[in-house]
Amino acid sequence: MKILLWHVHGGWTDAFVRGRHEYLLPATAEGGAWGLGRAGRDWPPSVRDVEPGRLRDEEPDVVVLQRPEEMGECERLLGRRPGRDIPAVFLEHNTPKGDVPNSLHPLADQQDMTIVHVTHFNRLFWDCGTARTTVIEHGIVDPGKLYTGELERQGVVVNEPVRRWRVTGTDLLPAFAQAGPLEVFGMGTDQLAAATELGPDQLRVRGDLPSHLLHAELARCRLYLHPLRWTSLGLALLEAMHLGMPVVALASTEAARAVPPEAGAISTDVDQLRRQATRLLKDPDEAAARGAVAREAVLQNYGLQAFLDNWDSLLADTTTSTGRAMAAN
Repeated sequence: MKILLWHVHGGWTDAFVRGRHEYLLPATAEGGAWGLGRAGRDWPPSVRDVEPGRLRDEEPDVVVLQRPEEMGECERLLGRRPGRDIPAVFLEHNTPKGDVPNSLHPLADQQDMTIVHVTHFNRLFWDCGTARTTVIEHGIVDPGKLYTGELERQGVVVNEPVRRWRVTGTDLLPAFAQAGPLEVFGMGTDQLAAATELGPDQLRVRGDLPSHLLHAELARCRLYLHPLRWTSLGLALLEAMHLGMPVVALASTEAARAVPPEAGAISTDVDQLRRQATRLLKDPDEAAARGAVAREAVLQNYGLQAFLDNWDSLLADTTTSTGRAMAAN
């Protein structure tokens, strides 16, 4: 099967393209939101960069849309309407914004394609009206059990923490820094120390590292801190659990379902979480034991093969049902 999709969410795509299909990524010399292509990622050769003007010649079998604007772009490039003239699904990565819990999804009530949510929380909170919906939970390419916990520090992975502030729980970092030093990775972190007024003994900013370096450095931290208030489900959280790290997390959005209490600590009580972080930082044996629970749980619930199998099933059903509708018309 030839699958057309834009490179929108690198972490999610990293798992999706590990399947048995051919993946067509629009690519231009300028890159950007509409032509990023592989972007130098270490992906299988079945993932191909395609110049947008040549997509029609490729004759894709199905389209995975991830932004409402892609519907018009798809029709412009292929001359076919997604969901009607070519099988398509719409993948919703994000939690709703604005008038929660009354947020109306941009594709609410349409009958042309299924809206695929990446978490049950998202499906619950988005108002999709009469549109068909389903959930395919994340899968992760297992980086392996790399955890050493040798550093008595709290690892955090967050992108643009200053701009996003309360969304990412950046305002909570000074409270957690009372438990122990923070090691922060991610994009747009260069102004974090000034914004939080944390000194070098409390906060070390590591920046945006390639995945293999991030995993190795993160695994040296004693625990993984997940202070995000409003996120779909951070893939970095699931990666940290794969590494075998114990987790201290806000019990918000899907994290409340993804992280078992035995894997570390999960609560909406920040004071309680800070106390648990202090305990894990001071007790490497307990930290390692809880990290082992985290790894076992994430392998069971967010394994790569189940993710790929679920997508295969949905895409097969989609191509079959759309094909029948096209034949009937």
